[in-house]
Amino acid sequence: MDLSNKVAIVTGGASGIGYHISLTLAKNGASVVINYNSSAEKANQLVKEINSFGGNALAIQADVSKFKDAQKLVDVTVETFGTLNILVNNAGITADNLILRMSEEQFDSVVNTNLKGVWNMIKASSKTILKSGYGRIINISSVSGVLGNAGQSNYSAAKAGVLGLTKSIAKEFASRGVTVNAVAPGFIESDMTDKLNDTQKETWLSKIPLGRFGTKQEIADVVCFLACPLGAYITGHTLSVDGGLVM
Repeated sequence: MDLSNKVAIVTGGASGIGYHISLTLAKNGASVVINYNSSAEKANQLVKEINSFGGNALAIQADVSKFKDAQKLVDVTVETFGTLNILVNNAGITADNLILRMSEEQFDSVVNTNLKGVWNMIKASSKTILKSGYGRIINISSVSGVLGNAGQSNYSAAKAGVLGLTKSIAKEFASRGVTVNAVAPGFIESDMTDKLNDTQKETWLSKIPLGRFGTKQEIADVVCFLACPLGAYITGHTLSVDGGLVM
């Protein structure tokens, strides 16, 4: 999965799944721009980690829910590295609540980051990626966007929107050889799954044919596959990485 001479932006790239995506792209040769909103310490530490094995990385603060910030992120990337080939829209937040209790602000904040933020980044980077000669856009959705999830009407709606956005942009960019795909993680080992009690874990594991939660690295490996030349003939696709949960 050689990504030498390729430049990538990973939004929300300093922690969680984003950390593993940033690190995996860098280990496969890409110059990686690690976008963060508030986790500056984690982002700068990751830059040091990537530089330690001879990789090339840069941390840039930006709130992708704001178009001006998204444009700044792209502009600084191009000024620094000369181009942009790979965009991974990973940044996301949650504000879970039943709709009877969910505030308008909770709904808007999640949609603004998780859906509008993806649109902002694609809009801001589109001209550069289309001219780059090698373009890959990978949007991180969720099984919640496929199945829906009680208490996550904001999150599920935003992640479902990402799937429609992915297909629309894939059709717009296909003639230029730019692929646009979505990855929909299922239950991934994380702070959230660690908080589940044994009964809750058993309930969810019983619904997953492979019988285990996924790892963050397994998501990163799929993203890297879609970003590299091996994924050249895949576009407009949603790849569920969920152990068979939505089969």
